[in-house]
Amino acid sequence: MKEIKTSDITQTVARLCQEANFVLGEDVLAALKKAEQTEQSPLGKEVLSRLIENAKIAQEEHLPLCQDCGVAVVFLEIGQDVHITGDLYAAVEEGVRRCYAEGYLRKSVVNKPFSARTNTKDNTPPVVHTEIVPGERLKITVMPKGAGAENMSRLTMLKPSDGKQGIIDLVVKTVDEAGGSPCPPLIIGLGVGGTVEKTMLLAKKALLRKVAEPNLDPEVAELEREILTKVNALGIGPLGFGGTTTALAVHAEVMPAHIASLPVAVNLQCHSARHKEAVL
Repeated sequence: MKEIKTSDITQTVARLCQEANFVLGEDVLAALKKAEQTEQSPLGKEVLSRLIENAKIAQEEHLPLCQDCGVAVVFLEIGQDVHITGDLYAAVEEGVRRCYAEGYLRKSVVNKPFSARTNTKDNTPPVVHTEIVPGERLKITVMPKGAGAENMSRLTMLKPSDGKQGIIDLVVKTVDEAGGSPCPPLIIGLGVGGTVEKTMLLAKKALLRKVAEPNLDPEVAELEREILTKVNALGIGPLGFGGTTTALAVHAEVMPAHIASLPVAVNLQCHSARHKEAVL
C-alpha cells in the first residue's frame, strides 16, 4: 500500500492551481492557432491573435490568463491501495489557499451567497470531486472555473422522445442565448444520461479532455461534430464580435439513464480553458 502525505497534496494543489492560471494548455493554444488560420472574419482573426498573444504574455510574466481566476474545482482520483496520512480535504483546501495568496490571484468566492455575499478572502472552499479507482496512485486535477462561462451553463431534463435532435437544439440554443458573455471561442462540455447531479458532473469532466479529441464512441463523436458545426454557424465568433469560430470543440460524455429520463447538461468553458494535473 502506498502512503501519501497530506503536505505533498497541499504543495501539489498549490502548484497546479498557479500553473493553471498562468499557463494555457498546448492543446488549447494549438486549437486557437488553427482557428486563427481558418477564421473568416478579419475582426475575429484579430481577436484570436490577441488571445494567443495574451497566453504568451501570461506564461512569460507569470500573470493570470484572465482577471477572473475562478472557483478552484479539484478532481481527485484516489487509488484504492493508497493510504493518505491526515485530512485529505483540509490538505486540498490549504493548497488552494496558498495558491491564491502566493500567486496574487483574484479571490472570488463569497460566503452566504444569497444574503451578505462576504468574500472568504482566500478563494476557499474549493469544489472537490472524489473518485475511487484501482491502483496505488493519487491523480489531482485542478480547474479554475470562471463565472462568465459557468453562468451560461444549463441543466435540462428532456423527454426521451426528444432524442438526439433535442440535445442538439438545447446546446445550440444555450450558446446562442449566451452570445459573447462566456468569452468565446468556447469548449462545450456536454453530459447526457445518468441523473440530475451526475449529468452535470459528466459535462464538467468532459472539459478535461484534450481539445478536439473526439469521444471514442463513434455515435457520440458524430454528435459532437454535428453540434460544433451548428454552433459555429451561429456567427457569434471570438469574444462575440462575429465570425466563424464560436467554439473550438464539443466534448460529450454519455452514460445510461432511467427509461423515463433524458438528463442533459451543458457546461460552457471560455477560451481560457485552464486545468493542470499531476500524479502522486
